[in-house]
Amino acid sequence: MPPAPRRRNTAPPREELLAAAMATIAERGLDGLTMAGLGREVQMSSGHLLYYFRTKDELLLQTLEWSEGRLGAERRALLSGPATARERLDGYIDLYLPDGHRDPHWTLWLEVWNRSQNADDDARARQAAIEAAWHRDLVDLLERGASAGEFRPVDAERFATRLRALLDGFSVHVAVGLPGTGRSQVIAQVREFIAESLAVR
Repeated sequence: MPPAPRRRNTAPPREELLAAAMATIAERGLDGLTMAGLGREVQMSSGHLLYYFRTKDELLLQTLEWSEGRLGAERRALLSGPATARERLDGYIDLYLPDGHRDPHWTLWLEVWNRSQNADDDARARQAAIEAAWHRDLVDLLERGASAGEFRPVDAERFATRLRALLDGFSVHVAVGLPGTGRSQVIAQVREFIAESLAVR
């Protein structure tokens, strides 16, 4: 009989913990993410994980922050590229929307949003920081597109707020699998809205 695997004496790097949490959400959904299960995955006790994260809410928020950090790097690379403003906006939208039903990043976002009703001020501020990064990048993209003559001039702050609300609503529909709102259908509708709203006349 092979010996049982030895339990780690030291905690694995934070990124390994968060990547394991996200992988569990992708494979088994949020119901499959437990402290005990994650502990087995990374060879740590659930008590050690609770000491490390304090609560499951904190684990979820840190996992979201980690995932958003990766998306943020991808978004910055996209927006600083040589493409036209419209191509960069299309890329922003593609990155924003879920990949499909049960997209793990959006599954996590929906759970954090739901739990935020009872979150403390620190957790709310951290969520707001994630939202603000997406907003700032969109405002900058709209302003640059208008300056280059590619977009019709608009109040970039207001338009970005409204566009992100539209994207959030559609994203929920895609993530929960609402019939008739698949990713390709949503992208077509959003791009039609962009063309109607920002086309230079």
